Amino acid sequence: MLESLGVTPSDEEAYRALLAAPGCGLTDLAKRLDRDLDDLAGTVERLEQLGLLTTTADQPIRLLPTRPDVAVDALVAVRRAELDRVRAEARVMVSELRAQEQHRPENLVEVIVGQEAIAARFAQLLNGTQEQLLVLDRPPYASRPGQSDPRVRGLLREGVSVQGIYSPDSLDVPGGVDEAYSAADAGETSRVHPQLPMKLAVFDRKVALLPLSVDQLVDSALVVHPCALLDALIEMFSLLWDQAVPVVPARMDPLDARLMTLLAAGFKDDAIARQLALSSRTVGRRVAELMETLGARTRFQAGIHAQRRRLLEDT
Repeated sequence: MLESLGVTPSDEEAYRALLAAPGCGLTDLAKRLDRDLDDLAGTVERLEQLGLLTTTADQPIRLLPTRPDVAVDALVAVRRAELDRVRAEARVMVSELRAQEQHRPENLVEVIVGQEAIAARFAQLLNGTQEQLLVLDRPPYASRPGQSDPRVRGLLREGVSVQGIYSPDSLDVPGGVDEAYSAADAGETSRVHPQLPMKLAVFDRKVALLPLSVDQLVDSALVVHPCALLDALIEMFSLLWDQAVPVVPARMDPLDARLMTLLAAGFKDDAIARQLALSSRTVGRRVAELMETLGARTRFQAGIHAQRRRLLEDT
């Protein structure tokens, strides 16, 4: 019965004999079991180490068995502690194995096939984001309009830092400018860049999601795990961020701030007029006034000058 607790059958036999004759001596126990004294001495030593008996200081010594319930509870506790140590060590070994597997070339990049699968993987990565989300935003989109936005807002409510760089195309979709400013009002740090090279999302700087095709919505995307490619993607985001113009209005008139954002994004007067519900003549006149005030020769340069003069700032 006690073999699972580290007690051999012969040692258990001696313990049971002691329970029937507690306080007997070694010689008496040897006779009861019909065993050699030297062999039985080893059994007594092991039983004492396991806490199943104690020896008296009398001469000759007497052997006192421990109550079975107390002895077994102690043995179970010892074995449980040993198993816990083994379980903890196994988890360490699994962590080491996963770390090794992550650095295998075949595990550094996943290929996701199918728009639904891409959208589901994006949602999964969003749900696991705890500290920071970096996004290069440009169409086309795998998710349906407005599908991913509530999840991003949820991250903002949880205190996750969200940095988004918008392309002109993303602002040109119906309601795109209002959506960008709404995201900024919700806590997103937003900027606009006239030439985003690709779509990209980086989650906690640990994994990135990007499409296989830059300009077309295809049924495949890449998930990049920690490696030199992920480092390069994060560095590219940082460089684009430094070049981009903040979306959020700060010290200037809100209408002028939006106009400046659209200028920096490369919008023409007609497109700006459509976005801001103004006439093209009004936009052209205001653009000329702003560029003259800022000493800018190009529209994007006007946005950069505005940023340098702190007319536009991130919140």
